Amino acid sequence: MNLAFRLRIESTMLVLASASPRRKELLTQAGLTFTVEASEVLEDLLPKETAADYVSRLAEEKARAVFERRKSAEDDGDPLIVLGADTCVLSEGEILGKPRNREEARRMLQGISGRTHQVLTGIAAVTRAGATVATEISQVTVDLIDPDELETYLDTGEPLDKAGAYGIQGYAARWIPRIEGCYFNVVGLPIARTMDILAKANAKLATPPHDPAATVVVP
Repeated sequence: MNLAFRLRIESTMLVLASASPRRKELLTQAGLTFTVEASEVLEDLLPKETAADYVSRLAEEKARAVFERRKSAEDDGDPLIVLGADTCVLSEGEILGKPRNREEARRMLQGISGRTHQVLTGIAAVTRAGATVATEISQVTVDLIDPDELETYLDTGEPLDKAGAYGIQGYAARWIPRIEGCYFNVVGLPIARTMDILAKANAKLATPPHDPAATVVVP
């Protein structure tokens, strides 16, 4: 991590607006100091919303919800940055979030079996200067899943906590021979892109736009 960037980050209050243990672990692995405060945002898909728009919107909504709760803390301390993220799987044109039950998890896994799908993560850093938002996309190829192995995986309960009903860092890794793009994106938070978003959010704090509701989308 660039030393100047580390010094800027350490002069802010960084909050992760997610209860995901995987995102917490990845941010810690990246050497960041932060607190965790989950947001409660409805994750319903809007009419005609694309997968990229869906995850970036939810990431920003989660971050803004926590920022509104915590922004008064800036009066007594350092500038506040709230990081939000949301991940989904796009398979054969269908957006897959976390399955609601075993049957839905089974259907999702059968749907990605023997195919290549996309994993998309929206990332948003919200400050008093507005929101900086980006989307990361990775391609994931899945082998044909043996029906008995699928049931064994469902028995673990792991699929119920994962977008697309699988976690690449767990049992399901045996079915994934290849990914194109960021591995950490498939886990739930693309670290390199996240660091870039945080750096841009820090820079905006020095020259904030007139409208704090402004959103800047980073390619």
